[in-house]
Amino acid sequence: MSDMHATIDFEDDDYPEIREAVAKICEGFPGEYWRDLEEQPVEGSYPTAFVTALTESGFLGALIPEEFGGAGLPIRAGAVILETIHASGCSAGACHAQMYTMGTVLRHGSPEQKQEYLPKIASGELRLQAFGVTEPTTGSDTTQLKTRAVRDGDSYVINGQKVWTSRALHSDLMLLLARTTPANETKRRSDGLSTFLIDMRAARDNGMEIRPLEAMINHNTTEIFFDNLRIPASSLIGEEGKGFRYILDGMNAERILIAAEAIGDGRYFTRKAVEYANDRVVFGRPIGQNQGVQFPIAKAHADLEAADLMNRKAAALFMAQRDAGAAANMAKHLAAEAAWACAEACFTTYGGFAYAREYDIERKWRECRLFRTAPISTNMILGYIGQHVLGMPRTY
Repeated sequence: MSDMHATIDFEDDDYPEIREAVAKICEGFPGEYWRDLEEQPVEGSYPTAFVTALTESGFLGALIPEEFGGAGLPIRAGAVILETIHASGCSAGACHAQMYTMGTVLRHGSPEQKQEYLPKIASGELRLQAFGVTEPTTGSDTTQLKTRAVRDGDSYVINGQKVWTSRALHSDLMLLLARTTPANETKRRSDGLSTFLIDMRAARDNGMEIRPLEAMINHNTTEIFFDNLRIPASSLIGEEGKGFRYILDGMNAERILIAAEAIGDGRYFTRKAVEYANDRVVFGRPIGQNQGVQFPIAKAHADLEAADLMNRKAAALFMAQRDAGAAANMAKHLAAEAAWACAEACFTTYGGFAYAREYDIERKWRECRLFRTAPISTNMILGYIGQHVLGMPRTY
């Protein structure tokens, strides 16, 4: 008979040393640091000092194998890093892409590309933060993108436009998805798309223009215009025409890591809500004694714990090299919804003071809302579950 008293302690067995080290770094970047950045022009709002601290600590290279200068940790460790950043009140949006974009190079790049770029990404010498996929007229319909890359001798010539390309002004390299074969010449609409690793240092002002976009949150996002940008043919990752599956391959990792950020935000909001509900006294008693205040916080917390378990499952499947698509998408969906419920409960608990910038609730509340829209929206995930998990007809 199994030991009925056996327990599983997720927290003590889930990289406590990483959590402690990351939290220590975040202590040096309190709410005032992030509020001050929001006061800056878009071009000057990047959290350079914070990203530098994470880079120098080795955490941004955590998932890169040791042979290329990284820590060689599994994706669960990466999720713990990002969760802790957000639970501490900071934001990993300025640098999280490096954890999943490098995976495309690692899994599908040539030996030369891996040796050239991965060690420099791991050390921080090069930043791979820009991810050029979304376009103004296609949105989530990635297979219909219009940016073209045409082979010309030892080069590709690129024309088109990308939007919501976050961190492009602060990145040395960019993963770009472009069409190399016209859609009407392919059997499937996902064919004919290719992935490129572009050196943005050489491309800027030589056929590539970056324009910052003003947004609701400080996400350092941009739109990019390509006008006869010529890049070396060696920039192609993998085989021409198979780039869409390379990008999809990395999206499960993205879902798991972004879900961890949402879970971290949920923990931040729950902690702040409980503290305020216990300390704030109105009508002679703490407001947390009122069910109307207490129950929404408790329900959101329960939902967050469920999302965390699903994300752990997704990470385990990913690390075991099993199909993690359904679990990763469900984890991202559940985490986004639970984190938003935590945000709403916290905002309501604070009442009027939630609007005061000095409490940081409104800043984190704005940041948290993004998870329900990007990098994949709630409805896109529900469509995926309906079709690929439950076997219903495709809705789009």
